[in-house]
Amino acid sequence: MSTGTTRTDRDLGMLTEEQVAQFDRDGYLVLEQRIDPELLDRLRTASERWMADGRARGPVEGGDWLFAQRPSGQVMWRVDYLHDKGEPASLELLGSRAVLGIAASLAGPDFVPTYESMVLKAPGDGAAVPWHQDAVHARRHRLFNVDVYLDDSRSGAGALHVVPGSQLRRTDACALAEEHGWALPGAIEVPMRAGDVLVHDDMIVHGSPPTTGSAALRRTIYLEFRPAASILEDGPWPREWMADRLALLPHALRERARWVGPDEQFRWRISEELRPAGSDDLEVQLRVVHGVHTPGEWCSAG
Repeated sequence: MSTGTTRTDRDLGMLTEEQVAQFDRDGYLVLEQRIDPELLDRLRTASERWMADGRARGPVEGGDWLFAQRPSGQVMWRVDYLHDKGEPASLELLGSRAVLGIAASLAGPDFVPTYESMVLKAPGDGAAVPWHQDAVHARRHRLFNVDVYLDDSRSGAGALHVVPGSQLRRTDACALAEEHGWALPGAIEVPMRAGDVLVHDDMIVHGSPPTTGSAALRRTIYLEFRPAASILEDGPWPREWMADRLALLPHALRERARWVGPDEQFRWRISEELRPAGSDDLEVQLRVVHGVHTPGEWCSAG
């Protein structure tokens, strides 16, 4: 799993060799206060619009705002395809060196932004997220999520639990839940603060237990990345889809450049044969739908 990059760019957000080794060993990595306060504020403001738009629309089959029925009533828990929701902060986040330095460190220069979503727990919504693996694959390449926390996720209040090292093989989520419940051997709690970033392998076993009482609002933006070689070898998307996703990056880099100087910008070093020609057709490029997904391991999916 060569990254194809050097470590001379630490000042541009690249991970250290020790951090990459820790990620490969444990399947996750915590980067404290990775997001600067100004960008964090813009993301929080953007999230308010995303949530308000979802509440105004309500549940729509096949829509980008996902709702669930809880004991307390119907709640919104996810927003997909953030970049076309009228708030440029999500593109700015994608174009930041805080995010792209991680992508290049783990996927090499030909990284592809494959997903963008926000998952939230509404105030008072203490529903659990069962043990699961996001995407099960052949592990020829690193597939991973960059989780950007907009709010604190406190210990004992439904914070994420992970099982270090569990990313190396497929698991049986139902059997784990039935045998151990939330007392899964080797599982640890990972509390996070607003502005922290958690990088997690798509195959690490993780989940969050239920909470009771007055749970606070918790919002996390998830950006998944894969090397281009993974998509070309294993799919599940065609090369044309990958090209459309890569075309998001020039827009993201330009959006970030509106807020920071040259010294703070990420140096994109994609292979020339993959570099997008560029387009101003933002309406199409900002929402590149998936159609199919790499299957994960969830108990609800058997």
